[in-house]
Amino acid sequence: MKFFIDTANLAQIKEAQELGILDGVTTNPSLMAKEGITGKNNILKHYVDICNLVEGDVSAEVNALDLEGMIREGEELADLSDQIVIKLPMTIDGIKACKYFSDRELKTNMTLVFSAGQALLAAKAGATYVSPFIGRLDDISSDGLVLIEEIRDIYDNYGYETEILAASIRHTMHIVNCAKIGADVMTGPLSAILGLVKHPLTDLGIAQFVADYEKGNI
Repeated sequence: MKFFIDTANLAQIKEAQELGILDGVTTNPSLMAKEGITGKNNILKHYVDICNLVEGDVSAEVNALDLEGMIREGEELADLSDQIVIKLPMTIDGIKACKYFSDRELKTNMTLVFSAGQALLAAKAGATYVSPFIGRLDDISSDGLVLIEEIRDIYDNYGYETEILAASIRHTMHIVNCAKIGADVMTGPLSAILGLVKHPLTDLGIAQFVADYEKGNI
């Protein structure tokens, strides 16, 4: 499973990169705004800064909702770096834009996916990644993990190469369960990634080793 971090915070991206397990970054206009990054030129520069920090794919989202605007913005984003993945909304025009970019061998990420049918259309349009938002489904008493399982079954049935990028990850068990059912990628906050390290028995074991060492028992 690939590990992406979902943020626009350069310090968090650097920390994740230094762990040696980071495969890429996803971000969006809301995350940019959270970091105080506004204005087209500043946003484009920030994407370049992110690409300079990591070696993997960096999903950069278009703001336009019409096909012409998506194509224009997507091409501008793709020109920033070979690492850029054009992030498109799951709409009719988004699917059309996905097909346009995939025909030109540009990487795409279909976002805001909440059904297996949407994921099937994304794969048919040649998306590089499809992003089911499992946390948001959980928020409305629907099981986001079931959606991952349904998409996995469909993609495996027909040999689609689109990667399942589990998004809206909220906690460590989301990551573990997505890995168990075959998601190709997870994207989530640094806290969820670091949470995988923690276990009380590990802490107790370390404390015991330290205590024994200080007593001269080792």
